[in-house]
Amino acid sequence: MNEPAIPLSQVKLFGSRFARPECVLATAAGDVFASDRRGGVSHVLPHGEHRLYVGATLDLAEAFHPNGIALQQDGSFLGAHLGMHEGGLFRLTRDGQLTPVLREVDGETLPSTNFVVLDSKPGRVWITVSTRRTPRMGAFTRAVQDGFIILLDEKGARIVADGLCFANECRVDPTGTWLYVNETYKRELTRFRIGADGSLSGRETVTQFGPGEFPDGLVFDAEGGAWVTTIVANRVLRVARDGSVAVMLEEHHPEHVEEVERAYQAGLVDRSLLDHARARILANVSSMAFCGPDLRTGLFGVLLADRLPTAPLPFTGAAPPHWTWR
Repeated sequence: MNEPAIPLSQVKLFGSRFARPECVLATAAGDVFASDRRGGVSHVLPHGEHRLYVGATLDLAEAFHPNGIALQQDGSFLGAHLGMHEGGLFRLTRDGQLTPVLREVDGETLPSTNFVVLDSKPGRVWITVSTRRTPRMGAFTRAVQDGFIILLDEKGARIVADGLCFANECRVDPTGTWLYVNETYKRELTRFRIGADGSLSGRETVTQFGPGEFPDGLVFDAEGGAWVTTIVANRVLRVARDGSVAVMLEEHHPEHVEEVERAYQAGLVDRSLLDHARARILANVSSMAFCGPDLRTGLFGVLLADRLPTAPLPFTGAAPPHWTWR
C-alpha cells in the first residue's frame, strides 16, 4: 500500500457534541450538517453556533435514526431511517416536524434504510437499502446480496437495482452518466449506467478493495475521481476513472484490521468488532464532503467520535446540488 497523500498530522478536528455523525454535508456559505443519532440533524453555522434539529412521528414505532441525510432547497432535510426493525425516508424541518416521504416501494415495506442523495437533475432522489434482513447485522457478510437502490422522482418510487451486497452510499458522477454505489461487504465499488428515464443498466465493478477496506462513504472530485471512505482500515481512498486506487489519508491499526479480517473470511463480522476501532481521529471514517470556499478541504463523518476531522486536499471537489443552499 502506497503512502498517504495527506499526512495525518495535517488533520484538524472541527466542532464538538456530534452524536454518531455518519453523514456530513457542507455548503458554500460555510454551514456544516451531520446526521445525529439523537433523532435529527446537527448544524454548525458559519459563525460557530451549534444547533440540533430533532423530530418524532407516530408513523415510527421507534426513535428516528437518520443515517444518510440530504439538504432540501427549503432548508428541510430528507433522512434515511436506519431503524432496527423498520426503515423509510422521512422529511425533517428545522422546527422539528417529521413526516414520512416513503415507507414502501414496489409492494415492499422498507426495512432499515441506509442513504439518500439528491441528483443534479431537479426532483430526482436516490436511496439505498443495504439489506432486507432484520436486523441488518445478519448481512455483514459477502454471502448476503439482497440490498437495493430506489429512484424517487416525478413518476414515484421504484427499485432500479437489486442484488447488491450491503448497498451503502451512492452518488451520480459529475458527468451525470453513471451511478456509483459502495457494496460494503463485497468490498467493491460498483457503477450503473443511468438511462434517460432513470433506469440503471450495465452493472460494472469499478474496483475491488483490500483487507480491512470496507467502503462506506462516497463523493466525487471535479476530475471525476471517486473518494471512498473505508471503515475498519480507516482509510480515505481516491479511485481514478481507470479504477486505480490511491491512499489519500489513513489512521491504520494493522492488529485491528487483522482481527476483523479473520472474522470476515469466516463470515463472523459483528457489531462489536466494528465498534471497537482503535483509531481516534479517523474513528471509523464513514463519509466525506468537500468544503471551504474553493472546495479544497475534506470534511469527514465518523462513527465513533463527537468531532469531525478536516484536512486540506490536493483535489477540488465537485459541487453537490445543495452547495448554494442553506
